[in-house]
Amino acid sequence: MRASPRIVWTALTALVGLLLLAAAPAARANEAAEYRLKAAFVYNFLNFVEWAPTAEPVFSLCIVGNDPFGAEIDGLAGKAVGTRRIELVRKSGTDGVRACHAVFVAAAPADRLGRTLEALRGAPVLTIADSADAARQGAMLGLRVANSRIVFDANVQAARAAGLTISSRLLRLASEVIQ
Repeated sequence: MRASPRIVWTALTALVGLLLLAAAPAARANEAAEYRLKAAFVYNFLNFVEWAPTAEPVFSLCIVGNDPFGAEIDGLAGKAVGTRRIELVRKSGTDGVRACHAVFVAAAPADRLGRTLEALRGAPVLTIADSADAARQGAMLGLRVANSRIVFDANVQAARAAGLTISSRLLRLASEVIQ
């Protein structure tokens, strides 16, 4: 006995739907693992940058845009960068970003990075972005996924223009270094 094409189509559609539902938690788990690693990258970046001497007890790490980390980055709050303790600040836009010591720019929308970099022009604020060509656009450090691995690019010229120095030990690990 042969099933009608309509029954086959309905069964296939239901099967694909079930597979997508089953894959959704795995995708969220993979994303959480990705951002757990990216949070570790961000923390290490902070410790491999030369900052101007200061007596401030707090180091402000700002996240601009939709926070892709969620709780994954909360573990950085209170950790040390030199003699200062990290305070996490989440911002929906660029207002007040010049008061930050480091800014992480979330991936979307596309014009957010440009607006943030413009707002920070000349300020001694480390810029870290979560997009494939972030360093080429002017971010000091750009995180991206390549061959299922998290890698980063460094823009030494942008860091120098802001009065920051990225450690040569960190630069040796970068996929691309823009001088």
